[in-house]
Amino acid sequence: MDGRQWVGMSPLLPALRIGHGYDLHRLEPAPPAGNGRPFVLAGVRFDHPTGPVGHSDGDAVYHAVVDALLGALGLPDIGQAFPDTDAKWDGQDSAYFMEQARAAVAAHGHGIVNIDVTVICERPKLSPAKTRMIANIADLLGIGRERVNLKGKTHEKVDAVGEGRAVEVHVVALLAALGG
Repeated sequence: MDGRQWVGMSPLLPALRIGHGYDLHRLEPAPPAGNGRPFVLAGVRFDHPTGPVGHSDGDAVYHAVVDALLGALGLPDIGQAFPDTDAKWDGQDSAYFMEQARAAVAAHGHGIVNIDVTVICERPKLSPAKTRMIANIADLLGIGRERVNLKGKTHEKVDAVGEGRAVEVHVVALLAALGG
């Protein structure tokens, strides 16, 4: 059977959607030495000499999760939905963006199967806060904590991330249609 015969036969396929989210923020000291905001990842504030440069609170984990969810739905990305040219998003707690993404998933008749997060930075070490980070993501998305995975990696001192000048996050989200 050639591939063209499968077109239009979606009832044979599970109603799953996958989205990939990505975010990277430059890290700088806080004002007046730089433009860094407090270092927050997945809603957890880290004591760190530098922080993300960003229009909202700079939470790269939440931003990447939002992009993964919106991407799975085929919707505009976080930068289009909440543009950094709009002053009302300046300093915005990124939990708000997570709540909006959760609402979009529900409005489109889907549920979140799982979220897989990879945070790449040399410092801070995420292990002491990993449980809280997972709980924050799960709670904001209304899913069980067992549906969220979070890994911390380094860039082995290579490039801006490895030199501690940036934080990078990748997220994969799997959604399933609800109610057949």
